[in-house]
This record gives sequence, C-alpha cells and structure tokens, in this order.
Amino acid sequence: MNKKELYNKILQLDGLTNEEKSELLGLLRKQKKYGLVWEDKPEDVEERLRKELPVLVEDASKAIISTEIDAPNHILIEGDNLEALTALVYTHEGKIDVIYIDPPYNTGNNDFVYNDRFVDKEDSYRHSKWLSFMNKRLRIAKQLLSDKGVIFISIDDNEQAQLKLLCDEILGSGNFITNIIWQSTAGSNTGNEIVTTTEYILVYTSNRSKAHFDGQPPSDDTFKLSDEHIKERGRYTLDKLDRRRVGGHYSEALNFPIEMPDGTLRYPGGGQQANDGWNYLWSKTKVQWGLNNKFIVLKKNKEEWAVYCKRYQKVDNNNQPIDRTTPYRNLITSDLFNTAQGTAELANIFNIRAFAFPKPSTLVKFLLSTTIKTLPNATILDFFAGSGTTLHATMQLNAEDGGRRKCILVTNNENNICEEVTYERNKRVINGYTNPKGKEVLGLTGNTLRYYRTSFVGRSRSMKNMRQLMNLSTDMLCIKEDLYTEQPKFGEQQTYKNVFRYFDNGKKRMMIIYREEAVQQLVDLIQKTDYKGRMLVYVFSPSEDPWEGEFEEVQDMVQLCALPQAIYNAYRRILPKKKDELIISDDTKTTVQEDMPNGMLNFDEEEDL
Repeated sequence: MNKKELYNKILQLDGLTNEEKSELLGLLRKQKKYGLVWEDKPEDVEERLRKELPVLVEDASKAIISTEIDAPNHILIEGDNLEALTALVYTHEGKIDVIYIDPPYNTGNNDFVYNDRFVDKEDSYRHSKWLSFMNKRLRIAKQLLSDKGVIFISIDDNEQAQLKLLCDEILGSGNFITNIIWQSTAGSNTGNEIVTTTEYILVYTSNRSKAHFDGQPPSDDTFKLSDEHIKERGRYTLDKLDRRRVGGHYSEALNFPIEMPDGTLRYPGGGQQANDGWNYLWSKTKVQWGLNNKFIVLKKNKEEWAVYCKRYQKVDNNNQPIDRTTPYRNLITSDLFNTAQGTAELANIFNIRAFAFPKPSTLVKFLLSTTIKTLPNATILDFFAGSGTTLHATMQLNAEDGGRRKCILVTNNENNICEEVTYERNKRVINGYTNPKGKEVLGLTGNTLRYYRTSFVGRSRSMKNMRQLMNLSTDMLCIKEDLYTEQPKFGEQQTYKNVFRYFDNGKKRMMIIYREEAVQQLVDLIQKTDYKGRMLVYVFSPSEDPWEGEFEEVQDMVQLCALPQAIYNAYRRILPKKKDELIISDDTKTTVQEDMPNGMLNFDEEEDL
C-alpha cells in the first residue's frame, strides 16, 4: 500500500476523533527514508514544563564576589538541565560561544537516570530513552550557540554512532568538524577481547563558514636554536635556502653565487660553478638583507658549504611579527591527558575521592584552547557540569592569558553533588586551598561565582502569575545583561523592591519597573537626569506594549522591553504548545499612596508574590 492509499484509509477510520486522525497523519508525514529513528519517551520534567515556567533565582549566600572590578561573572545553576536550558533561552539565546558537555554514556551500569530510575542494559528502550533525552537538550543548545559557536561532546562506544547521527540532524552534517579520538586510559586485560582504551569527542559548529579554530603553538622541539642577542624573535630552526627546481619553477635570476666566509663562491646546489636546475629561494637583494640582519647562516658541513635561512617563532622572513601555529589533530594520547589525572586532580582539592571518573581540567582546557585567540571573552556553557571541571578549566585559561571568559554550569543536586562537589570545588579553586601534602595552593581570585536554583511560576497567564513571573525574573535580567550592581536610589528617589529597582555599574544602567502605576513618576525622574546613553528599562505590562506612550518624552534616553511578554515569547519556541488562558482580574492591591511629597514616589514594601 502506498502512502496516498494509507492516508485515505486513515481519513475513513471509524472510532477515531479528528484530533487522533490528525496525529496519525502527522506521524505518516514525518516518517523518514534515511536517518536516525527512535521512539520518543516522555520525561517527567516535560510534564512539569507543560504546567509551569522555569526561572532562575539566586542564592546570594553562596556568592563569591571578587574584589577585581572587571572579574568575569561565572554562574552555577542547580536544577534539571532541561529546565535551566529553557531559562537560558531567554538570557543567552545566540550568545554562547563554546559548549562542552560530558553527558551520561548510557553504559547500562547505573550511569544514566531517566525519570528518577537508572536505565540498565536489559531495558528494551535503553537507546530510545537516551536519544529522547539528548534530542530535547541539544535542540535548545543549538539555539543558544552564537553564529561562531562550537560544541564539544564527550561520548564512548555505547552511543557514539547514534549521537553522530543525532547531531547531524540537529546541528547539520555540514557543520561537523571532526570526531576526536581520546586515549583516555591505558586499558586493562579483559581476556580474549580487544581492550578498549579510547573515548570520543564530537566537534560541531553552529555555522562552519563563520567558526574558527586556532592552531597550536609549535613545540620547543621544532624551534631548538636561539640567538642570545635577538630574543624578541623567539627561538628558530634552520631551513636550506637552495633547492633543485624542475619545469617552470626554475628561475635563472635566482641561480647566483654567494661569497662564503673563506672567500670562495657557493652556487645553489653547492660548488663554485652554476648547477643546472638549482636556485636559491631568495633574490640577491633579499640574501644581502638576510646576511646583514642575521637571517642567514653560512655553515660548513665537512668540506662543503651550505646556506641556511632562519625560521623564527615570532617573526617571518621579512622580520614582521607572526603567530606560527600548527593545526590541532583529532588524536589525543594518554600521555597528554587521561582519566587518572582527573581523579587525582579532584582528590588533590578535596583530599578524598569525591567524584567518579571526572574529566581532567587539562583536557577541557585543551579543547577550549582551540578557540581562545578568537574568543578571549567567550561565554562557555556546560549543562552536564558534574564536578565542575569546565569552570575550573575556564578560570585556568583566564589566568594564563588574561582573558575574561565567563562560564555557566548546570547540574542537578542529586546526592548533594551541586552544593558539595561542583560548588565546593570551584569555591576552593577561587579562594585557594591546602592540598593533601600540606601545600597552600593560591586561589584564582580574579573570578566571581554566583549560585542559582531553578524555581517555577504557573504557566497559565493569570494576572497573578504574570506579576509573579515579573518579580522572579529579576535575577534572570541581571544574568541576561551581566549587570549585578544594585543601587538603593535612582537620583534622589529611593527604590522599592516590588515597585522598581535600579542597577548601575558605571558602564551600564538598568531599571526594572514592577508596578505600572509608577511609570509616570519614573518618567519624570528619568527626564531630570543627565546620564548619557540609553538606560535599559524593563517594565511590567500585560501585553506587548512597554508603555511607549508614557515614555515618549524620554524615548531617546531609554530602551524599553515589556515583561513578562518577552519571556513568554522566548519560551514559546521551546515549550510544548499550550493555549493561554484568559487574563483574569488583578487580585493584588496597588500600594501607591495618594500623597507623593516633593513629587517623589512613596511606597510601602510588599512581600514577595
């Protein structure tokens, strides 16, 4: 039976509602001829997101604030990563430059939890559950990546083949860069089977035409020689200046003699007479320049003279600055990084084995380093944060090259991992710690770390829910704008927590207006300021309109955004479809007092909704 006949059969079926028929026809249209196919398995967390919207709320008691003014703000989110990723769509859509994740490998050995239960090897839907789980998260991750964004995904043989096809579908096969083979361990003898010593790291970009990978600096083994008095050129190696040329590559103008230190003449190819087909790579003028500037070495090997040019690390053959690099390779051997190093690293921080099989920070730092030159201020995301290796590696990179990369970590708090391992590890890395040998390890103090948890607001669009979403979105707005310095006043006007708040770090300003009754008075205050540039103004509105009419007199001084509608718009592209309920009457009471002495607002504090 062909597809058209089956289509007509479904339309004629009795006992099915129109909605059920529509669902069947949709499945028929979606059937693939080629690609990865699996049975979608719903998650409990999805059902929660059908009823509630996630927000991020800071636990200020866990904040580690650097005294350095320009310290990057790193973020740790405690919560299910599907919920956290949804919230990040509002704060970071198109803003993440690098994603590194180390998801569960689905080995069947109690490493992958689905709906609060471990998936074992005998589960007939083992791979479908894993693919459903990864599919939902990777689709959101794609929206978070910038147009130059890169994603690294660690995996092993259990799901590598399936993950490659899934990523081809979501990220595009044309954006696949490579599959890095990592020799993670020396392996062990398992009888007659072939010993597995490798894992994989899939590398994709959001747009291959815009993404860039830096080369790695050549090792000292390549540039072994040095000039004592010309150190600014770096170390160097010697390359022969003459070569035998054939066909159209030969140039008679380059076949000339060079005088040696003993007064003899030396032609290309050796000897005191011209050799057919040989020439120098540099012209007579360039050779004289090279001799005068010590770019050429005349060296006698046994009885024969040879002419070499110096190839320096830091300058080219015209003495111009150059950054010599060699491409990275898709093979990482265990002598560079291995799983034992990750275990030892964590034990060195905690004095105990605190986490099973952590990736070494050197491995993650190596992966991040492929993009460090083009992205010195990158935003990095790891939504399978585990022990927090990615943040540790980010801070190490910043310390080494002066970068200001920001890192976002997401993990649940199963067995208190977020609080007791992820957070505690990076707290010690920032503040410093004493290792098991009693040695004091200095902290990477030029970093700020803020701790958030996912919270929820009812999804139905009642006025009460909208006001609650507006109030709870403040921490998300600070994350979105990377602006955390709150001021107690705007001009001479005191702020009120549930009326309006004001943030100003000297470079950027943001006002959040929770009560629309305060708009006109705040417009008057804005008009009296002499600030240059536009201030971000987030204002509560039950619609898309951020009260533009009221702000008309100061339109050149503000950049308006209506909340919570902007959050609804961002979430709508991610969450399952759900009809919005009618807006019911506002059951909250306005706290504006009729008397406003001296034209100033005068609000009583309200409790959080």
